[in-house]
Formats: sequence, C-alpha cells, structure tokens
Amino acid sequence: MANHLYDALFGRHEGSPADFLILPDGARVSHSDFSARAARFAGALVQVGLEPGDRVALQLEKSPDMLAVIAGAIRSGVVFLPLNPAYTPAEISYFVNDAGAKLLLCDGRAEATLAPVASQRGARLMVLNADGSGSFADLAATAEPGPPVDRGATDLAALLYTSGTTGRSKGAMMSHANLLSNAEVLVDYWRFTERDVLLHALPVFHTHGLFVATNVALLAGCPMIFLPKFDAGEVVRLLPRATAMMGVPTFYTRLLDDPRLTQSLVKNMRLFISGSAPLLAETHRQWQARTGHRILERYGMTETNMNTSNPYDGDRRAGTVGFPLPGVELKVCSPSGAELPRGEIGTIEVRGPNVFQGYWNMPEKTAEELRPDGYFITGDLGIVDEDGYVTIVGRGKDLIISGGFNVYPKEVELALDDLTGVLESAVIGAPHPDFGEGVVAVVVPEAGAELSIATVQASLGDRLARFKQPKLIAIRAALPRNTMGKVQKNVLRDEFKDAFTGGGK
Repeated sequence: MANHLYDALFGRHEGSPADFLILPDGARVSHSDFSARAARFAGALVQVGLEPGDRVALQLEKSPDMLAVIAGAIRSGVVFLPLNPAYTPAEISYFVNDAGAKLLLCDGRAEATLAPVASQRGARLMVLNADGSGSFADLAATAEPGPPVDRGATDLAALLYTSGTTGRSKGAMMSHANLLSNAEVLVDYWRFTERDVLLHALPVFHTHGLFVATNVALLAGCPMIFLPKFDAGEVVRLLPRATAMMGVPTFYTRLLDDPRLTQSLVKNMRLFISGSAPLLAETHRQWQARTGHRILERYGMTETNMNTSNPYDGDRRAGTVGFPLPGVELKVCSPSGAELPRGEIGTIEVRGPNVFQGYWNMPEKTAEELRPDGYFITGDLGIVDEDGYVTIVGRGKDLIISGGFNVYPKEVELALDDLTGVLESAVIGAPHPDFGEGVVAVVVPEAGAELSIATVQASLGDRLARFKQPKLIAIRAALPRNTMGKVQKNVLRDEFKDAFTGGGK
C-alpha cells in the first residue's frame, strides 16, 4: 500500500525523534510524536464514518493539532478543506454545501454559531481547539490509529476555495502530485536542507503557509519554529534561532518599524522569502540596507501553488517575480491565447505538474480557464523582459479602459509610489459617463509626511500620459487588505463606484 503524498511528507519521518515543531514557549514536537497524533486523527476520521475521497472542512485556529488533522486526512485518503477562521457562518455554509463535506471541525468558540450550518447541510460538527481539547480530540484519544490508505499521484488531496471576490468561490482541486511536485522543486530551488530552521508565522489555511512553508520543511527534514500568528515582537525574539523565513509584505514592513531589526539580529539567517502580494521596491531597499539581505520574491496562486521565483543565486530584482520554476512553462498571451513577444503585456498562462485538476463541480468554469493543452489562464497580466524576468502588472479584471485606452494600474501605482512622501497606493477604475472608466488613485502617505492631492496630481504631469493620470485622488491612512496582505481592490471599487456618476466621494 502506498500513499503518494503522506509517504513523501510524513511517512519518511515516522519514528524519528528529530524535532518537527518548536513552539514559542520552547516546547518541542518530534516527528515521531506528530506522526502518532496524525495516525490517531486518521483513526478518528474513519470512526466518524469518513471514507477515502470524502471531504472534511476545517475552520480551526493555527496549531500543531490542525497540522496533525491535515496529515491524518492525507493518511486516511480524506480530502481536506482548510478554511479561513475569519469566514462567517454564511460563507462556511456555502463551502460545506458545495464540497459535500461530511464533517466540519471548528474551534469551540464557533460551535454554537456553526451548529445550525452543519445541521442544515447534513454535516457532523465536532470541536478541535488550539490547545488540543475538544470532542474530536477526545475521540482521537481512544481511536485506533488509522493506517495509511492507498492513494496515487492523481488522487485528490485538498480543495482550496478561492476568495470569490468576482463571483462564487471556486474549489480548486489539488492532487497528491500537484502538492508534492511543487514542494520538491522549491526545496531544491531555495536550497533547503535538514540544517535549516524555518520561522513559520503564516496561517495554515492558505497555500503559502501550508503547501509552501510546511511541505518544504517536511521534505527538507528541517524543524519549524511554529508561531500561532505573526507578531513582530515574537519574530524579532526568535529570528536569531532561525535560518529562513517566509512572509507576506506586511511582515517585512512591520519588522522594519522595529529598531531591533539589525544585521546582528539576522546573522544566522540565509533566506527571506516574500509572496502572496507584491512587495514595494522601497521595502526591498530598506530591508537590504538594514539587514544586508535581499528578499527573494516569488509568484504563485491557489490553483497552481508556486509558478516563478527570483533566483537563489543571482540578481533578485525588485518589482519582478523572477523566472518560471523548473518544470513550469509560462507564456504571456493575447486574449485569443496567442503567445506574445517578450516585452509585451498580456495574460499569463502556465503549465506544469503544479497546475490543479480543475474546479470542483464546475466543469464549465474549468473549461474556461484550463486549456485542452494543459495551460491554465491565470487572469494575471504580466510581461517577460529580455532577461526572462517576469513582472506582474495586475489582474485582468483590474485593467482600466479609459476613453478607449488601456491603463494598467501597476504602472500608475509605481509612478505614485515613487513620489516623495508616498508609502503605497492602489489604483482602480470607476464608471465614468464620458470615458467609460475613470482612473481613481488611493494614496497612503509615509509616517509624518504631509501630502496634498494637488501636489500628487501635479507631480504625475511629466511621468504619465494624460489618459493614465488619476481623475480622482483620495488620501487614506491605510489600504484595505485581506489576511494574506493583498490589497482588496474590490472594496475600493465598491467605495468609489459612484465617484464620477452622481454619488461621488
């Protein structure tokens, strides 16, 4: 019997006394203890009545037990759906119903509000708290350890639901091979070994923290310092004990605000990685000046895991996401799917063993976004320069067409971010009675800087063609972001939807 993903990630460590997780209080969880816990959870899933291919939904706080449940699901052949703890009961209802989940695991604090959801959707509800308590933990304590179930490379391992900001959330089907192949490439590309110690402060309901950080550590055989969430003070305290960290841009900007961040603090570090949202060029510069390290930026998405990365050795270029990873084919295409020459902006399409199997119960949507030859239409607009570096210029849905001209928000944002006193910006299109869409810029000033709308507008006069210049500029203290640090442009579009048509801001 072979379980493609479990054997590669967890089975290889069974019985090993080596550390897998190092907790903030100094407690340690060995691979042996973790595997035993995962086997008990696998047994509990079987005892509840789940069979290979059935789905379990997890809305849990980050903890060693959440990871062990995921390992147990893989071990027992059960498909898992990791869900953001911030999701509302209405959102959870949709996911449970769409996936046909037989079991919903939640934190005890959410049990009362989710009980009607589970009942309505025909799912069983059980509790697993971050401290290891709860009805599911109690069941696991007496359950017979479940043996690894035979699962092949193409069998489904996980359903990851997209954010759904442009319609119904879609369940991306990730196979055992999708998850394993990507992790194997990243271990080699980023030079991870058993001598590393990965500082893990990311959530584990998301690709970045689960399939990138955790799977890379498991394949490399290195321990993780496992924080329940990002806390700048805790990260500063623990950085001297680590060799690598993966984060989102917010991690790096908040650490830069801490005067304790010095080259001495990070003398044992070999690698800082950033993803999930674009990193400002200014953050790159400040980080290198303070620490002596250049952050390595990469590009991935729910449906594909990681697609590109700046090089480990070589020029890590700010503003780019580097080169396609080994085994990943990437091209920039016109709307018809024709490949464009280097230097032209188009839609990024990717193909490789990392690309998902399709959308759960959405064959029409799958056919729209997965071409017959295996290329996935990402919806991201990008450009490949003469040296082969890939730059993301925005989402296709973010493209603004003003007066018949294409305006790429990233180009306007870069011009704004380069202005003195500007920390960051977000550019969107809003309905305009004359131009179809008008360019709206939301600008965040640097701490202590005084920005005026007139000054910002005037400064763009010789930087951007007139049709690209914002017709409305708003100054805000911060941009709306989701839990992974991505700017929520859908929120801004809603705020400014009437800006030019009668209910303006």
